[in-house]
Amino acid sequence: MAEVILAELGTDMARFPTAGHAASWAGLAPGKHESAGKNRSGKSPPGNKHLKAALVQSAHTVGRSKGNYLAAQYRRLAARRGKKRAAVAVAHSILVIAYHIIDRGTVYTDLGDDYFDRRNEHHTQRRLVKRLEKLGYKVTLEPAATA
Repeated sequence: MAEVILAELGTDMARFPTAGHAASWAGLAPGKHESAGKNRSGKSPPGNKHLKAALVQSAHTVGRSKGNYLAAQYRRLAARRGKKRAAVAVAHSILVIAYHIIDRGTVYTDLGDDYFDRRNEHHTQRRLVKRLEKLGYKVTLEPAATA
């Protein structure tokens, strides 16, 4: 995938002011359909078909993996929006990550598969308690003893 990104984008990111511009050029920007002040889901813009196809294929592949941020993002979105929309969203994330790695010369650091749970722990706790209560359990939470 790295070879395809470098072949299509190049190593000079000066031609794209932001990662969003690069994503739009690749055809991975979110679609926008607005009419009479109402926002509706729209198709992604046309872009570089070779790069877009490779990124979406990589997104489907990473969606089957475990233990990383992109897989967690794919599964989270696929449950709500469907596999194809989730793949396009993860492909966008992969491209944004690649843009920043090339532009800044940094190393990728994975956020982890529990990133979304750690981001808002109180919300996760409330959601899981509600699920157990729906199943007929009475839930009492106590903090775990730390060693």
